[in-house]
Amino acid sequence: MEFFNIIDGKPRTAKEFRQESDPRTEDKLWDAPVATVQDLDDAVAAAQKAFKTWRWSTVFERQKLIQAVTDLVTENLELLAEILMKETGKSKLLATIEVERAAAHYKYYTKVALEDEVQFEDSSVKILATHAPYGVIGAISPWNFPLILSTIKVVSALATGNCVIIKPSPFTPYTMLKFCELAQSILPPGVFQTLNGGADLGEKMTLHPGISHISFTGTIGVGKRIMENCAKSLKKMILELAGNDAAVVCEDVDLAEVVPKIAEGCLYHAGQMCVATKRVYVHEELFDQFLEMLGEEVKKFAPSTDAYAPSIYGPLSNPMNYERCQSFIDDCRKNNYKIAAGGESKISGKGYWIAPTIVVKPPEDSLVVSEEQFGPIIPVMTWSSEDDVLSRANLDNAGLGAVVYSKDLDRAQSLARRLEVGTVWINTPAIPHQGGFFSGQKQSGVGGELGKQGLLSYCHTQSILIAK
Repeated sequence: MEFFNIIDGKPRTAKEFRQESDPRTEDKLWDAPVATVQDLDDAVAAAQKAFKTWRWSTVFERQKLIQAVTDLVTENLELLAEILMKETGKSKLLATIEVERAAAHYKYYTKVALEDEVQFEDSSVKILATHAPYGVIGAISPWNFPLILSTIKVVSALATGNCVIIKPSPFTPYTMLKFCELAQSILPPGVFQTLNGGADLGEKMTLHPGISHISFTGTIGVGKRIMENCAKSLKKMILELAGNDAAVVCEDVDLAEVVPKIAEGCLYHAGQMCVATKRVYVHEELFDQFLEMLGEEVKKFAPSTDAYAPSIYGPLSNPMNYERCQSFIDDCRKNNYKIAAGGESKISGKGYWIAPTIVVKPPEDSLVVSEEQFGPIIPVMTWSSEDDVLSRANLDNAGLGAVVYSKDLDRAQSLARRLEVGTVWINTPAIPHQGGFFSGQKQSGVGGELGKQGLLSYCHTQSILIAK
């Protein structure tokens, strides 16, 4: 299978290529072209040219094309899922879910758009709000969900009349390169382009004078660097950053119902999800029973060399994250924290596997609690006072998401409103929904995406005052 950078509607090869590997087997994958500075300049020029006409397309025209893209995703589900499996190590089930969710995001914006609205009116004046696109969006997406997290940025740009250049993670470039190639049969040249490259290319995007807006999903450290770069030209930006997400389990829950949900929330894609539960706080009345049941539940998340066996578990997606997660386990062992399950690595011979690992009552200042693991490591702590558990949950690096489990919905909502995060899920694992605005508080982000409100992050709001 061949892969290309996509510039001005056409595939472009390269002088330099990289081969990534399948995290499940460590087998080498296809050649991925590495874009140059000239490729970036050419893509920006093509986007600027396309923007001159694309910006004046109507909502109806754009939604018609977004529907065609939706159909394209569905028609190519098998192809895209197979590529996703190879570059992320996901099972066929997980890869299929990701492609289907991407299609759902495109479908959502065939019915949802920003429209002119009256902000104020009296006998002397009428004030309209209208929404003008920024121009060229530079989008930088991560490796854990390379299609869905790119889709959010692409469809938001398309829906608002922007042109978009997306740089996928160099660990997982293949799905977006192939999808962008397919999409050229639908979209005008220059409206949607893809360039593969590393951090150096991403930095050049954030500094490029022809790019008006950066949308980034990734780590806090890189987000701060992007913010500094954008400040130099006052670029607009969205930063969706890390979240050391907490789950709060109240004493009134049915453990038979809640424990499987907690395990899923912690171990979906081996915990490599921005809103995966990274810390579990269980009321002291239930703690011992919860811990015993969770130990049994995580046995269902066993590594499998068969990528076609239905499973939401898998390997770590790259050697960098594998080594990072292993360092958390090593730190737990060094400090003699109790490990109730797991702790083993390289358990299948090949692939970046770590067994689901439960760490019992590590201190709040421990590495495994204070920092996001982004892997299948579950620190489980106890609590008795709501004020205490909220103060522990509300870390500066924990502003993205949280989960509350309680039969008392009024109490659950009260806890949710006091959690300093962008999204709280009640009685369900954390899965973002295209209909809800998604953002981070504190160090977990700037701005946000998804929902109708998310489209405002891709536009200027212009006020038009009409005298009567």
